[in-house]
Amino acid sequence: MSFEMVTGYCWPQSAAAGEQVCVHVSSPGERPVTIQVARVGAARTVVLNETTVGAGDHGVPDDASSAGCGWPSALTIDVDPAWTSGYYEVLLTIDVDGKVRQSHAFFVVRPTVGSPQQAKILLALATNTWHAYNDFGGRNLYNGGTSVSLQRPMSPGYLYKPDGAGRRVTVVNAPDRQMAAHVGYVSLNKLSPWAGSAGWPDWEWPFLAWAERHGYAIDVVTNADLEEHPELLAERPDGYRLFLSVGHDEYWSAPMRDAVEDFIGRGGNAAFFSGNTAFWQVRMEEPSPEGPATTMVGYKAQFKHDPVYDTADMPTLTSIWSDHLIGRPENHMTGVSFSRGGYHRIGKVVANGAGGYTVHRADHWIFEGTKLTYGDLLGADSTIVGYECDGCDFTTVDGLPVATGSDGTPLNFEILGTAPAAHFQRHTAPRPPAAHEPSELEFIAARVFGTRDDTERLAHGHAVLGTYTSSRGGTVITSGSTDWAHGLSGRDPQVEHITRNILDRLST
Repeated sequence: MSFEMVTGYCWPQSAAAGEQVCVHVSSPGERPVTIQVARVGAARTVVLNETTVGAGDHGVPDDASSAGCGWPSALTIDVDPAWTSGYYEVLLTIDVDGKVRQSHAFFVVRPTVGSPQQAKILLALATNTWHAYNDFGGRNLYNGGTSVSLQRPMSPGYLYKPDGAGRRVTVVNAPDRQMAAHVGYVSLNKLSPWAGSAGWPDWEWPFLAWAERHGYAIDVVTNADLEEHPELLAERPDGYRLFLSVGHDEYWSAPMRDAVEDFIGRGGNAAFFSGNTAFWQVRMEEPSPEGPATTMVGYKAQFKHDPVYDTADMPTLTSIWSDHLIGRPENHMTGVSFSRGGYHRIGKVVANGAGGYTVHRADHWIFEGTKLTYGDLLGADSTIVGYECDGCDFTTVDGLPVATGSDGTPLNFEILGTAPAAHFQRHTAPRPPAAHEPSELEFIAARVFGTRDDTERLAHGHAVLGTYTSSRGGTVITSGSTDWAHGLSGRDPQVEHITRNILDRLST
């Protein structure tokens, strides 16, 4: 930790009205820390203004990335019943020789079941993905770690990013210029190199800010809340009508899927304005004395070292959900999978792709009022197809794509739009695998089919915008791309119109 940097984290990471959140802080030289708390959405509303507290100068334990920091609480916050459900920014400030140093922490105020304030739409922040990429303390699930602690600060870039060219990891300009801009942006602002792939500023914040500006009331929870508080999606007269996933929502536990799939199965609606959705299974473990799990376990490519490997608990193996050893492809829930998608406008993969969907079934209700017709391009002005994309196995009937269902996609899934995507191979990967390691495409093929010999079956993927209806009438919409929220910036009125169509119809 830099000598001049104050840093901290909140625990628990979500709380309901009447509960408490503790702010755990380390301050260089034990300098006093000024703490401000604000709800962030369309506006930044301060709810606790500039409380100054004493804080110790605590080191970062060697095992902080997996076991947490264990810092003492510097401030306990009582969650006021008047505070609206949402994302709450905790701004930490110190003075170092006349220079202001700041960092960010966060917590979520989750809704109280049955509360009069409860909205009809519930959005789960992709906090599991934030933690999977967070490299504070050294390890994450991408550089050798197999478990990550939720009780540590987030590295720079996950909770706040300055404006500037290169803020998006998706290529939005000429590939060479954009990639150089992104690398320069990360270096200039001293951000984690993984922060382009996860975090509050990337997708959820712009989506919620747009929704609140347009009058939509949306309650907010963390990924872990879906496991810890399944009653949030329980069937009841005043319950939610629409569940939302936004952005990069990659890591899901089995209880999370159970909660959302049960909701859809009972007739609840879901919109996945996200990509790479529920690709990896994780387990939430080691409950703290306060109740919530403190650690997220994900062995990923090291799945054979997972204690449940080759046991009766194999269904909870922390490999990809589409692994033949698990047998529960995410297509069952979302209609699509990253295994049938890949990347669009990232490095050498579909580097000059259109950045939007080719529309196939323009008569579907989500397109009402957009004037889109067959073959039109949707969302290219703001590059809403980008970064990681999900698709499904399909064939062509009378010139239109039709899902085969061979990969677990419901047979009544309608493909409304597509864009090409592809997985990293040895010659396209920005971080090429070692000679003895499989490429991403080879790994996914081996997990889906049980052999690396079938890579061609997955080599030509797509981002798929589509929908299906559950047996009890629940409507599921999927964008099949992480970057849909970037179409809500004011440059793409058709994307905004479609989003309003979906929220209006599925939340009532």
